[in-house]
Amino acid sequence: MDGEIAPKEVKELLESDADVRIVDIRDEANFEHSHIPDSENVPFHELTQRIDEFEDADRIVTVCPHGKASVQAAKLIGSYEGSADATVESMAGGLEEYGLQFGLVRDDDDVQSQRSESPF
Repeated sequence: MDGEIAPKEVKELLESDADVRIVDIRDEANFEHSHIPDSENVPFHELTQRIDEFEDADRIVTVCPHGKASVQAAKLIGSYEGSADATVESMAGGLEEYGLQFGLVRDDDDVQSQRSESPF
């Protein structure tokens, strides 16, 4: 693991189209509810079985609700021989901090926006 990265830096990486993989380690239901745009869902309990998916990545940022479990996930990915050349970081403050600063993608956003436009 190469340390932690601030939510602002993650946002900047995404906006610059950097070659980065944002790995959300929450379960599928929570990921479907809300997540960072362009992130991918690899639940923590599946990491060891799916570790080879990170073999050719240049930069990986793990995320979780509060930035604690993602440290463990980053350590696990960083210890994998196939990701030895990658920069592997955990996002400090987690999705809670990112969401407060920038918001998260929610699958029900379209439904909510339609409701708010209704005059009734």
